[in-house]
Amino acid sequence: MYMRRCLVGLTFCICYLASYLTNKYVLSILKFTYPTLFQGWQTLIGGLLLHVSWKLGWAEINCSSRSAVLTWLPASVLFVGVIYAGSRALSRLKPSQLDRIASKPVWAIPVFLTLHNVAEVITCGHQKCFRKEKTSPAKICSALFLLAAAGCLPFNDSQFDPDGYFWAVIHLFCVGAYKILQKSQKPNALSDIDQQYLNYLFSVVLLACASHPTGDLLGVLDFPFLYFYRFHGSCCASGFLGFFLMLSTVKLKSLMAPGQCAAWIFFAKVITAGLSILLFDMILTSATVGCLLLSGLGEALLVFSEQKGS
Repeated sequence: MYMRRCLVGLTFCICYLASYLTNKYVLSILKFTYPTLFQGWQTLIGGLLLHVSWKLGWAEINCSSRSAVLTWLPASVLFVGVIYAGSRALSRLKPSQLDRIASKPVWAIPVFLTLHNVAEVITCGHQKCFRKEKTSPAKICSALFLLAAAGCLPFNDSQFDPDGYFWAVIHLFCVGAYKILQKSQKPNALSDIDQQYLNYLFSVVLLACASHPTGDLLGVLDFPFLYFYRFHGSCCASGFLGFFLMLSTVKLKSLMAPGQCAAWIFFAKVITAGLSILLFDMILTSATVGCLLLSGLGEALLVFSEQKGS
């Protein structure tokens, strides 16, 4: 059982790392800045693979309850906001002469993850202020550290981009609200797989409808790498990696306690942030490093509080 958990955790970390790096490559290096098409493609692949897995008996999906589906609909809307805003934030390009790999500017993944972590502050605040749940001092300190790191980062980021930060803020609010709705669901109403299946279906429909009004449907015809194999390969990889990341996340949550699950997620973020700095060079100042380390400390405290609570 111990080896099985370790294997699932390592699989999750590999999928997490590969998914972020592949998405970053497509969005920032190839400059495929058409989020309705990119995220629509990813959710289409994920939905098809999940549907095939269901038909083959590899996954169990039960969405027969109309009331449960309608109750989950607001969460699916937030899911679209999460992936769309996240794609817009990651695609932001920053002027940097240090990117030796692609000679193109890159908005750093560690910055995105630091802002993404603030979603935990939203869920923590909701639990304490609205649900009146008891919150440990470690979790309160964690929320304060995460908030302080994200708040100080824009003032110390030498590659500051208002649009990138704007979409990152939209992303973190959607993530926080999504987690709140997910926790408020009735037990046994919808499984994690059911929820993700509905997210995929709703996202494909909504993003397909939005692709023309946003200009992505016609704008993609001018994309310079549209007929290049590296673009096709990267897009296919992003779709499959997103699906396997979802499956490994569901498996991780089902096999492990919340504290252990949080530890693996933290480990995956550290690896992804560290390796992305090596692959996509960013301008690091002492203040920027301090913000990133403060965010890491905040998430480490969150892991500690989760393990202590479980």
